[in-house]
Amino acid sequence: YTEAWDADKTSIHVMPDTPAILLAKANAANISNKLYVQAWEEAKKKGYDMRADAIPIQSAKASRDIASDYKYKLTHEKEKGHYVGCKTAQEDPKLALAARAMMLQNDRLYKKAYNDSKTQIHLPVDMLAVQAAKECQTLVSDIDYRQYFHQWTCLPDQNDVIHARQAYDLQSDNVYKADLEWLRGIGWLTEGSVDVVKAKKAQELLNERLYRTRPEQLKFTSITDTPDVVRAKINAAQISDV
Repeated sequence: YTEAWDADKTSIHVMPDTPAILLAKANAANISNKLYVQAWEEAKKKGYDMRADAIPIQSAKASRDIASDYKYKLTHEKEKGHYVGCKTAQEDPKLALAARAMMLQNDRLYKKAYNDSKTQIHLPVDMLAVQAAKECQTLVSDIDYRQYFHQWTCLPDQNDVIHARQAYDLQSDNVYKADLEWLRGIGWLTEGSVDVVKAKKAQELLNERLYRTRPEQLKFTSITDTPDVVRAKINAAQISDV
């Protein structure tokens, strides 16, 4: 079945200038790493000549001088001690500017005017804002909000008050146990008390000896000619190996 195909595979010839072959070669050249770095490798083989007065070298030196802290402070170091024409520090513009900046940054001087003026404020007692603040204070005050129980708002001989007192006396634990005060300190025996009797009854219910009756204590005589006994004897004789 495949003999003809195997014979034809060795005789097929593709022309090298077909579009598919050309496209494959172009793709191989595009993705080839060797061709990608070929120009760079050839340039490295030729070498390079970088002179000291080249533009990139001059630009790098200028950038380094600008970024250098020494060059940045060189002018300031040279100008130290050469200030002339100012008799006092207040006449020097730079020192005056520094003093002004220090005063602006000083927190005490910044709040001095406020601290001096906050104690000189006078408000009339009948001012609308003051009256509103007083009313708000009265509303949120805990003292005015609460009314304690000892401050009676009704007469003590009213029917509601009398009925409430009677209900309190009925619910009071002291009044409820007042009739047992005469028993306090009197000795008594626990035998015959409710808890002791309850414990004895529970022990009798849980006692295994009293709950069960042993078979040897039962008075029972078996009848030998009952159908069950006769059948049992016949079955025993049938299954007996002897």
